[in-house]
Amino acid sequence: MSAAADEQPDVDDQILYEVTEGIARLKINAAEQGNSLSAAMRDRITERLEWASGDLAVRSVIITAAGERHFCTGANLGGAQKPTPVKPEGAPARAMGDAARMIRSGWQRLIASILDCEKPVIAAVNGTAAGGGAQIVLAADLVVMADSAKLVEVFVKRGIIPDAGGAYLLPRLVGPHVAKELMFLADDVKADRCAQLGIANRVVAADELDAAVDELAGRLNTAPTKALALTKSLINRSFETGRETAFVEEAAAQDWLTSSEDFAEGMLAFRERRSPEFKGW
Repeated sequence: MSAAADEQPDVDDQILYEVTEGIARLKINAAEQGNSLSAAMRDRITERLEWASGDLAVRSVIITAAGERHFCTGANLGGAQKPTPVKPEGAPARAMGDAARMIRSGWQRLIASILDCEKPVIAAVNGTAAGGGAQIVLAADLVVMADSAKLVEVFVKRGIIPDAGGAYLLPRLVGPHVAKELMFLADDVKADRCAQLGIANRVVAADELDAAVDELAGRLNTAPTKALALTKSLINRSFETGRETAFVEEAAAQDWLTSSEDFAEGMLAFRERRSPEFKGW
């Protein structure tokens, strides 16, 4: 192993993951680099979310970050990148399609892992969410922001378009005119305005962020997890499907749920006039 390889930080030290009391806590632990993500860090988050999606011990997921200044500032362009095939002699350093392939297999895959996770994903935004970090926030199911946090669609300042699904996600939350304003001007969007626009569900004092997110996750952990997963899927698809398709999918989802133990418990608790005790399956 080379000296350069020895100097690379361990990705499991940079992306912390633990499951306690049904909550999968995923923390970006690279405050010294603004919690920006190398390719390895980005892909590890994706892997963890895909794992949590099928883990019956997980009822909800929290994504947060170390420090007080940054939630995630997007891609770490100076970090180690994924290896690529050796190019034949005379081939250009970057061929047509290389960049698109990198985006599809990298940041778009990460955003999809949040949208497709079968557990509710909460973004606990402790600081600046910029670039791809902003899109992580937009993809989350619920967003709690510290009052000192902000969101920045910084892409045009770098001469590029918003990627990582931003032009798909943001208009669905704020409408096309506001989305264009935020993406064209690339201004800082403070937490209170994020709440006004519907990007953030709650804004709390910075020292209350962890407690507020834990309380929210705790409530989700007592809910019927499979019902939440299908509700999430129906809502996420609602902008792409017509009414007839949406109604068919709704009926199918309800039919699937009738075979779950949580459905049986919910019906029994209703008849017995007590609070249900859902297990998550």
